[in-house]
Amino acid sequence: MWIKICGIRDVETAMQIAALNPDAIGLNFFAKSPRSVDVETAAKISATISAAIERIGLFVNHSTEEVLDICQQCSISTAQLHGDETPGFLARLKSTRPDLKLFRAFRVDATDGCSEIADYLAKCGQLGVTLDGCLIDSRVEGEYGGTGHTAPWDLLADQYDSRGWPRLILAGGLTSENVAEAIRVTHPWGVDVASGVESSRGVKDVSLVERFIEAARSADV
Repeated sequence: MWIKICGIRDVETAMQIAALNPDAIGLNFFAKSPRSVDVETAAKISATISAAIERIGLFVNHSTEEVLDICQQCSISTAQLHGDETPGFLARLKSTRPDLKLFRAFRVDATDGCSEIADYLAKCGQLGVTLDGCLIDSRVEGEYGGTGHTAPWDLLADQYDSRGWPRLILAGGLTSENVAEAIRVTHPWGVDVASGVESSRGVKDVSLVERFIEAARSADV
């Protein structure tokens, strides 16, 4: 089970979490988020932790130039897009930097289900853009993620086309207490956690991170 710990904001915490061997860490560049990190600190985090851990940059309605510049400065190999980025935006990123992997975040609720995902991926296909993963979060009006609300697991299990669509990365309200059940229901390729391993908003608790990683890896049977 691929595991990402998102919203790391300082070098010391990054080193402690890196020692627990997650597959990836998320560096959040959305200024309005309580988990945002400045580019200088993100670059220091990236330079400090093991090369085996993937660095993923989280972006919300940044320009293509900003995404590409930050990824270069911080040695980020994957851009995770959480805003209103169009398939055309993704195509422009890929045309400039073909090696940059792309995750697209989708917010899902019981009303619309996965219809938005299907439409978006079809448009990506028309432009020759292949996503490396779809990160599925819960839909909360006016929010781009990190709300602590769980996604509709049963709906994803029923509607997400795991054979025809990119790899499913489950996010939204995951904790060490519920991640095993979430994995059992949705069968994702990976899981992503932010608020579920925090002692207060935006502050990571390394002991909670450790418990989360153990629970997710134990569930992967």
